[in-house]
Amino acid sequence: MRVWVTEECTGCGLCETTCPDVFQLNDQASVKEDADLAANEELVRQAADECPVEAIQVEEG
Repeated sequence: MRVWVTEECTGCGLCETTCPDVFQLNDQASVKEDADLAANEELVRQAADECPVEAIQVEEG
């Protein structure tokens, strides 16, 4: 699984609240470099589904 945050991110912080082990917020959200995506897959998908501007992209593989 590959996860990234697009430029559409408004920095609302919902993803970091939902899945703090994967997402971090500075000016915009980003995926932590050492994030264990497999262990947090359900929360990553929840964050992507709940993102108000659909800025979190999830790609299988």
